[in-house]
Amino acid sequence: MNEFFRRFAQRVSDATGTPWSFMLAFGVIVVWALTGPIFDFSDTWQLVINTGTTIVTFLMVFLIQNTQNRDAKAMHLKLDELLRGVQGARTGLVDLESLTDAELEQLQEQFKALRERAAQGADVTGDLRELEKDVEDVQQHGKMERRVA
Repeated sequence: MNEFFRRFAQRVSDATGTPWSFMLAFGVIVVWALTGPIFDFSDTWQLVINTGTTIVTFLMVFLIQNTQNRDAKAMHLKLDELLRGVQGARTGLVDLESLTDAELEQLQEQFKALRERAAQGADVTGDLRELEKDVEDVQQHGKMERRVA
């Protein structure tokens, strides 16, 4: 089932992400609008487009989310592999997606403070090592100490 859905979602995503699909959808809307006077702009006429667009939107949300999840996982794996493969690369930040939003925000603030200090000419090499240790602590113990400021 998972493999079938993956292939189906990828095919639909590929097909609906083309200019031809947009033109088809646009054409449907134009035809619907042009038939308004024929159907006297009735409630049924409006219900047809509302129901159709609602169903398509509802289903597309799941397909798009599936393809985005797969793309994000693939991108993370590629970046992780690059970090691991480059001699001297800092790998302490590889698993950031597992941090909570609050931890990511705190980490972002710490990097901002480091950037500001580096812009003023300060040596932040030691601070970066401490920051990596903080991230490792979070990944192992679920807590981050604020050491760099």
